[in-house]
Order: sequence, then structure tokens, then C-alpha cells
Amino acid sequence: MKKTQERNRTIEELEGDSWPEPPTESTSLVKAIHRLRKRPIGELTAYELGRLIGQDVGLRWTLPLAVEILHDSAPSQSEGGFYDDDLLSAVLTRRAETWADHPDLAREMREVLSLLADISPYIERDRAQFLKNSTE
Repeated sequence: MKKTQERNRTIEELEGDSWPEPPTESTSLVKAIHRLRKRPIGELTAYELGRLIGQDVGLRWTLPLAVEILHDSAPSQSEGGFYDDDLLSAVLTRRAETWADHPDLAREMREVLSLLADISPYIERDRAQFLKNSTE
């Protein structure tokens, strides 16, 4: 399936798995994840992608989109622009197996990190662990 077509579809559609509504006593995070799975992935914000990725939801589709967003916004960060540390942290903290399964994305993410002029000290540990886990 082409990237554009995928972005018009929801995680539920792409996975072929419709989750039931969460129990009413569920946390706001659980409710948000259920709701976000029903939105076309191309309409998700960086914040929403970070929430999904942080819960390992739909990584086959959300992770490439997040890496693309991070790559596209990296040049403006070096010029003093805003850089989404939450999305960066969510991406960097995926398990080593995730990166082993997606070596092209790991390579792209290493390139993104090389473009960043100044990484928050809060993210530095995540960056170091990612680089250790994603070596070729």
C-alpha cells in the first residue's frame, strides 16, 4: 500500500483489529489511545503520535511517520526553532528489537540525531541508549 493511502486510514483499519470501547474506569491515557486508533494516521499530531508510540501502538505505521516529522523539523531546531522532545523521547525509547526489525528507520533516526545541534539533557540518556541499541 502506498504511503499516502496508509495515511488516510486508521490504525484499526491498517491492523484489521477493532478494539472495544475501554471500560469507563479506564485512565485518560487508555481512553486516548483507544480514540487515537480510530483517527487517520495522517491527521495525528506529533503529540498524539508520541502517545501512541510510547504505548507501542501501531508502530509499523506511527514510527515511520514520527521519524519523518523529526527529520523534517531537525533543521529548524538548529536555528533555534521548536523541537518536539516528547516525540523524540517516545521514538528513542523503543526497544532494541523494534530497531532490529526496522533497520532503515534506525538509520534514518541516527541521521536525525546527527542533525540536531542541541539535545535537551533530559533526552541525552535516551539518545545514548538508542545509539547503543541501534548500531548496525
